[in-house]
Amino acid sequence: MREAMNRRVVLARRPVGVPTLGDFAVVDAPVPAPDAGQVVVRTRYISVDPYMRGRLWERPWRGDPVGIGEVMIGEGVGEVIASRDARLPAGTAVRGRFGWQTHAAASADALDVIDPSAAPLSTALGILGMPGLTAYYGTRLVGRPRAGETFVVTGAAGAVGSAAGQIAKLDGCRVVGVCGGAAKCAHVVDDLGFDAAVDYRAGQLDEELARACPDGVDVIFENVGGEILEALLRRINLHARIALCGAISQYHTAEPALAPPHSRTLHRCRARMEGFLVNDFADHDAEALAALTRWVADGRLKYREDIVDGIENAPAAFVGLFHGQNVGKQLVRTRAAA
Repeated sequence: MREAMNRRVVLARRPVGVPTLGDFAVVDAPVPAPDAGQVVVRTRYISVDPYMRGRLWERPWRGDPVGIGEVMIGEGVGEVIASRDARLPAGTAVRGRFGWQTHAAASADALDVIDPSAAPLSTALGILGMPGLTAYYGTRLVGRPRAGETFVVTGAAGAVGSAAGQIAKLDGCRVVGVCGGAAKCAHVVDDLGFDAAVDYRAGQLDEELARACPDGVDVIFENVGGEILEALLRRINLHARIALCGAISQYHTAEPALAPPHSRTLHRCRARMEGFLVNDFADHDAEALAALTRWVADGRLKYREDIVDGIENAPAAFVGLFHGQNVGKQLVRTRAAA
């Protein structure tokens, strides 16, 4: 029996500055039917991520823009409810780029099959998905920390930052997290095992970094940018590595203000600053996912999920990212839990 309606969140207007709820609209449409080689998926969880802000510009710096009236982009997980591809019968759990909607038609070739008995389905969008892989690659393949070094991660209570810091701990580093607020700082130290945390909102960033990193900084895993990155660069050691994962503080202007030049600092310290995207290392996905799955299973890698119920509440969850409201991976459960 066909389900009656597909609830969708679409872009209503292009945000100016930080997105607001009025930039989105919730609309209902018929549930799609699959074409040849396609399946229809009932989504269970959808992902909400900071990178999505960059796709809301008319001319994004990378990727295609979300059009006015189009479904908001994003990965999701769910179950196949109708199939025209024998490889994915009804009931198969899958991950794909379904967007913010309760139902989606997608090519079977574009989907990943998920084993829901191995880990909760939601983890395929978090610690065992793009955020976990990003943390693994940025730490192991870009930052390359060595035992005994000081590793600092910004946005440390988020999905990527929290995993990156824990991976660096597994590699024998002293790990310092930079967070917004005392509760997040306590979380990364008490729950995740970081050695120290710095609250950038407390107004004494340089002083607190000096106390938390008395021997300087060897690796920076950077998610925030702006003044926080500048403060960290003032403390880097010889041959420091800076893995540029994101810059959430600068996503709301089309042309971010230029930061002070780093060339003298980087040259003096013979340091390396490298931007990266998770897709750069796709050839390593099987190896990385195997390691992440093993660490989660044996308790060495902890994660937190911040789940909002109802697809209509996806815009509020997204807006909340830019006000520091989430801890861990921000997800939307498309229907309220039974």
